Amino acid sequence: MSVLQEISPNVKQMRQLEYALLVRQAIRIREDLKQGMRKPYKDVIEVCWGDPQGTGMKPLSFVRQVLAACLYPQLVNSDKLPVDVRQRAQRLRQECCGGSVGSYTATRGIPEIVHRVSEFITRRDGGAPSHPENIYISPGSQWALTNMLKILVNSESSTRTGVLTPVPCHCTTTLSIEGLGAVVVPYYLSEKQGWELQVEELHRALESAKGLCNPVALYVINPGNPSGQVQSRKSMQEVIRFVLEKKLFLLADEVYQDCVYGENCEFLSYKRVLAEMGPPLSDSVELASFHSVSKGYMGECGLRGGYVELVNLDPTVMEHIYTMFSKDSCAPVLGQMALDLMTNPPQPGDPSYPLYDVEKRHIRNTLVCNLKKARAVLNSLPGFCCQPVEGGLFVFPRLHLPPKAIQKAKEVGMEPDTFYCSMLLEEAGVFVSPGCEYGQKEGTLHIRIVLTTPQDVMEELLKRLTSFHTQFMKDFS
Repeated sequence: MSVLQEISPNVKQMRQLEYALLVRQAIRIREDLKQGMRKPYKDVIEVCWGDPQGTGMKPLSFVRQVLAACLYPQLVNSDKLPVDVRQRAQRLRQECCGGSVGSYTATRGIPEIVHRVSEFITRRDGGAPSHPENIYISPGSQWALTNMLKILVNSESSTRTGVLTPVPCHCTTTLSIEGLGAVVVPYYLSEKQGWELQVEELHRALESAKGLCNPVALYVINPGNPSGQVQSRKSMQEVIRFVLEKKLFLLADEVYQDCVYGENCEFLSYKRVLAEMGPPLSDSVELASFHSVSKGYMGECGLRGGYVELVNLDPTVMEHIYTMFSKDSCAPVLGQMALDLMTNPPQPGDPSYPLYDVEKRHIRNTLVCNLKKARAVLNSLPGFCCQPVEGGLFVFPRLHLPPKAIQKAKEVGMEPDTFYCSMLLEEAGVFVSPGCEYGQKEGTLHIRIVLTTPQDVMEELLKRLTSFHTQFMKDFS
């Protein structure tokens, strides 16, 4: 018997990703194109994953210049880089052990960077204090979230641990919960109300868990992924009161906080809202808040940098968390530096500020323009309905397929929206994600499209999608 057959039953029971099937298909299509096979398109437009640079967004020059000088110190003495870039690189290198990015750091991260992240959080939250000893820099937010889940999940209890999780929700979190042997307790965001999180639905979800598991935590994503809603202060206050009443730990995924563009919308962190609600809530609710350099204007997914801030945790629990984070030594040093640059960007008057401001505005304008174009086109096509998007990097339109298409999907052993995405990829060279990957109410279908791509690419994508969809609906009507 193979040793691999003895792997954890929790891992064996993790659901297979629909995305994996489409990835293999995309690899085959790209290889066909490389070999000169004729198709109605010359390339594959990939807008399926939340990887801004992978979908064509250019990195911020300031970030890459500083990191380049950190990796190759000789550049610090070169006049080819702005003076503030060289100064920042010099400071960051001096904060590394041995003055090199190739060294280990403290478990929480380079102390000076952790301190500056703490100052960023305090500024962001209107003065609500943040303490460096409550912050851990991590190899991305998902890594930190999984570590927190390991702390929360009791694998030795006769009753499995449950985590209330939004639907829709990005699949990496649900896979992490399942991989630890815990139960995903779904609560459904209200699509008709713009994917609103309603506290009545949280009560229903908690009731549904009785006899199935012991719910210990509530996971929220704000701004939403893939739903794109931004929570109001009132909604967040209701959630905070709910978790206190039900004695749940609050896990707040806030990695898209820089990407808010809905009218009359603003990002408020759960930390800030909790602090401003005052005692006893502000002293009692246990919270972990996550942020990352992977999303927003940075888009540095490959650098693997993020943080978690912990609020109101028992000192004994904090000791165990320190041990948990210590087992992996430290986060990648370049990721830590990118986090420092995200939380402390160039300011007006700095030599690098004019270019930084132009590049950041360009990214935001691209997102907003792509969003407007995508919603307009999708809502003009029969069978599509796209809710307003207030934040994040995605559109997640509902798809109404003809019965013949649904029947055909069953015949080939696919979920209906996966079948649609597979056909779209094969016939139009457009790679989007099926809604079943993220969870959806029974009887509904969706697709997810990433907005962080150049405007000309988005126009080509929407042109191909329109042509394909029109023919698809005609073929299966």
